[in-house]
Amino acid sequence: MSLPSIDSFLSALQQQLGDAAVQTGAAVEARFHTDWSGQPPVAPLALVRPRSTEEVAAVLRLCHAHRIAVVPQGGLTGLAGGAVPVQGCVALSLERMNAMEAVDARTGLVTVQAGVTLQAVQEAAVAAGMVFGVDLGARGSCQIGGNVSTNAGGNGVLQHGMMREQVLGLEVVLADGTVLPMLRPMLKNNTGYDLKQFFIGAEGTLGVITRVLLRLRPMPQAKATALVAVPHFDAALAVLQRMQGRFGNSVAAFELMWDSFVQASIQWQKLQAPLAERHPLLALIDVDGKDEASLRDAVEEALGEAMEAGEVADAVIAQSHTQARTLWKLREAPAELNTQMHPPINFDVSLPQADIGRFAQAIQADFDARWPGHHTLFFGHVGDGNLHVSTDGATVRGECDAVEAALYAQVERFHGSVSAEHGIGLHKKPFLHASRTPQELAAMRAIKAALDPLNLMNPGKVFDL
Repeated sequence: MSLPSIDSFLSALQQQLGDAAVQTGAAVEARFHTDWSGQPPVAPLALVRPRSTEEVAAVLRLCHAHRIAVVPQGGLTGLAGGAVPVQGCVALSLERMNAMEAVDARTGLVTVQAGVTLQAVQEAAVAAGMVFGVDLGARGSCQIGGNVSTNAGGNGVLQHGMMREQVLGLEVVLADGTVLPMLRPMLKNNTGYDLKQFFIGAEGTLGVITRVLLRLRPMPQAKATALVAVPHFDAALAVLQRMQGRFGNSVAAFELMWDSFVQASIQWQKLQAPLAERHPLLALIDVDGKDEASLRDAVEEALGEAMEAGEVADAVIAQSHTQARTLWKLREAPAELNTQMHPPINFDVSLPQADIGRFAQAIQADFDARWPGHHTLFFGHVGDGNLHVSTDGATVRGECDAVEAALYAQVERFHGSVSAEHGIGLHKKPFLHASRTPQELAAMRAIKAALDPLNLMNPGKVFDL
């Protein structure tokens, strides 16, 4: 694109949206140059911050006419580089589209613009006597549009499912500015292709999500939290099966922490050890119910049976909300990773649930042989098959690429997924083949070509054309 043409495009953009919504060149703040992934920053040609779907559509029509790439941006909390600009693009930030449009406690629905934060949705749900089924550490910064675009997971997946299961409807703007109005509040709607599903998890490569219709859930009347020590991974699965057999879908969380993670969390956060002795694995379990006292008694009874069966070595059940929060603090160490590791090499993988323990052992043995003294932590939402692994780059001689190649080779061997909940973006693109066949990738490219034939929407992310 020639310079006069670029100038005319920017002039048309500013004329269409006004100077307050458009920044160019050095005026674009550095925070819009990258996300939390650590990918090298790229300055966009322009930053646009629309306030409505109509303005988004106008931007995309202009970009389509001038063949300008568009990179949608939400809260910029992504860890895979999906929101990093590409050279010569328009960065389209949804942060000003932050209206909470409607909350209906009677039907358990909430309609929001894409720039609303996850925490704002959670708070609106609680105010209506409901809960929202997705929760993750970046809740105060991440935005609903980004959560949908990456099919976010987090702590509530075991009970409520991924972000996909919370979405009843979407409004999406395609690359040419066409608006797809898919905000239909029906759980059952078998009228041809469910088009909204194409955009959930697509990381902005097919269109821009502008509004979202979400499902809310009834708020539980009581919750019991337990920290349980188990001798090995198969015992952890036995405890999960026992708890789900007893409490069904009321088991709201089953977070598993290997001892390496537990000790790092205690050290980094200056916590008191929750149990008298160290154990190979600790499981943090939440169970919902109707009465706290009787629920705690029932959980204690179930864990007592597990202890008699040799599945549990020790356990503590929180006797108050304060104690429950203290137990959960142990699991919140990932917030410290970026400051305590130099650099952190973070993985977000999913595996067949029965194989997670063997996978962790294989990684430990492989890394022990290649990088003696490495510092690697294992933890995750094991109830839904999601394992997180973090290695301190300083303890593997800075060989970050080799560490990634080794771990993803094991993911492929175990027939797992290289991304459980963080997306592919730029960072995991070289490893996508480990989890997708050539036929699947060809089908994805065909969908991309049909909806974005000029390859303007977040080009270069997820896969190359």
